[in-house]
Amino acid sequence: MRTAGLGPVADLGCGPGRITAHLTGLGVSAFGVDLSPKMIELARNAYPDLRFTEGSMTALETGDDELGGILAWYSTHHTPPQWLPAVFAEFHRTLAPGGFLLWGDYVGDERLQPTHGYGRPVSYESHLLPLDRMVGLLGQAGLVVTARLEQEPSGRVKRPHACLLARKPERP
Repeated sequence: MRTAGLGPVADLGCGPGRITAHLTGLGVSAFGVDLSPKMIELARNAYPDLRFTEGSMTALETGDDELGGILAWYSTHHTPPQWLPAVFAEFHRTLAPGGFLLWGDYVGDERLQPTHGYGRPVSYESHLLPLDRMVGLLGQAGLVVTARLEQEPSGRVKRPHACLLARKPERP
């Protein structure tokens, strides 16, 4: 994700930091944010020279129009649907005019509560929303979707996935 000098890229829901590290390795000024203290600990231990902070997508510790890009890669399905307008409004607030959002996640129309995953017991909720609803929520926040990719289940892929590229409009 290159941002043409618009500012740094925030990897929101960065988990253990692998994508943040990959972006940095490509020469992108990037930092990671995750709600989970454990994930931030893992990221900091694995990539001690990179910036990782504990935080929420609804209250980013960045100024208005500061980010050249936001990467929300398989992180918003943990967000209850009623919070998504606030999340996307925060994305809009922090993106510089012309800045990009690259969003990827599962899509559908269901709430999941898995009890086992990653080889151990787990407890969390996932909220899958139809892709058109996600596009609509981004639009309501003032972000313009410029590209979309949908992948139906096949082989190892058990659920529909989608990627959206959105942009904060330039100021007139």
